[in-house]
Amino acid sequence: MIELAIELKADAGSCLYRQIYEYIKQEIRTGKLQRNERLPSTRSLAEHLQVARSTVDAAYSQLLAEGYIESRPYRGYFVCSIDNVLDLTEAGNTAGRRADRIPDRGLGDSVMAQKGKESEKQQKIIYDFSPYAISMKDFPFATWKKITKDILVDANSEMFALGDAQGDYELRRTIGRYLHSARGVNCEPEQIIVGAGHDYLLMLLEKILGRQRTVAMENPTYLRAYRMFCSFHYGIELLPMDENGMREDALFASGADIAYVMPSHQYPTGVVMPIGRRLELLRWAEQNADRYLIEDDYDSEFRYKGKPIPALQASDRNGKVIYMGTFSKSIAPAIRVAYMVLPQALLKQYKELFAFHASTVSRIDQRILNEFIADGYFERYLNKMRKIYKEKHDYLLEEMKEFEHAFLFSGENAGLHILLTSKKNVTAKELIRAAKDVGIKAYGIAEASSEQGALNKQYQSTVILGYGALQKDDINRGITLLKEAWKEYL
Repeated sequence: MIELAIELKADAGSCLYRQIYEYIKQEIRTGKLQRNERLPSTRSLAEHLQVARSTVDAAYSQLLAEGYIESRPYRGYFVCSIDNVLDLTEAGNTAGRRADRIPDRGLGDSVMAQKGKESEKQQKIIYDFSPYAISMKDFPFATWKKITKDILVDANSEMFALGDAQGDYELRRTIGRYLHSARGVNCEPEQIIVGAGHDYLLMLLEKILGRQRTVAMENPTYLRAYRMFCSFHYGIELLPMDENGMREDALFASGADIAYVMPSHQYPTGVVMPIGRRLELLRWAEQNADRYLIEDDYDSEFRYKGKPIPALQASDRNGKVIYMGTFSKSIAPAIRVAYMVLPQALLKQYKELFAFHASTVSRIDQRILNEFIADGYFERYLNKMRKIYKEKHDYLLEEMKEFEHAFLFSGENAGLHILLTSKKNVTAKELIRAAKDVGIKAYGIAEASSEQGALNKQYQSTVILGYGALQKDDINRGITLLKEAWKEYL
């Protein structure tokens, strides 16, 4: 185990947990903390720094959520490989296009070149087509600031007291109303749990569901959720997909008692699960009292063709769907607010055994978010961003017309990325390497799979291009560079 020489400054302009988080993150990014190095325990580091253990817990939780470190049961916290850190590209106009930065798949605030010490062969990334990034250029900062100011002016002692473990009732009621009107979700505020991110809610869900579980997941799938389930020591069955999503015959034969699905926009393939397949999954869950479906509805707000598709939970009549969502894509990653809707049976178990867990979201942040949604700002912002993202989506497809004879397009008309599959079976690794040589960062679909050899053959020749954080000029110049990089494959 290593020692961390962190110098905390009371007047540094940021809270203590943020200083700890920034220090460890920078040590990992610069390679001073190597992969698989063990970090001090939260208790020992808190004693060393003479801070509250909760301060270190908060810093570690943020690093864990962003993929810089991982928790190994009964062993402690260890540094992850930087290659496994996801990219949530920096907000603002500079997102994905600063030539003086080298984006990785972390927060997106890229590592600066190390004062000329980087190898001259290291190709700088000019345009990052990250599927994880969103645009913050059009975020209503003035509105958010005004709401924050008004709340703090009117704040009383109650707001600074420990709130409801499930999240403030008013926010849960507002979220419930939004989910019913936008996604068809049927729930009461009492069924909703608000938490600081998807990871925290999955960890809480593991306690509710208990050990000795087997989870069925689509292959490819959301890699972070896969790793979370691995950390729970759950059995995991990676099931094949067809054009409708997870195959029901494979699910029935898997022996799993939990199925993790993204029916409204599967990541990373973009498949939308039709009603017939959804009913098959519900039928599977209804055959056993201990079976449940976890519905991850991560970016359902962004659909550009046809009517919005109701959530799977909207068709659930027997309490078999655990619905999960987040505001990370619809508002901003930094909001760190996610929510989970529990069926009544699991809610009863939660309240009896685990309701002592305190809420992980600041009551002030909850109040701000509640006002933002309840006063109509969120709906107006979503409508605006749907239009902006649709324009980018359509513009990207138009710019890529020359690729149509060499690539199959899929996953379009929803979300913030598209998939390109080489008709000539050029591997994703070759395509990504060629793109990197001209300063373009593309992503392989194999990165969303834990077992690359088990992937459908077509996915081994598939790359992902995200457009959320890019402006039209960036897309135009980026695709021009891709045409040059892939000219031998066109």
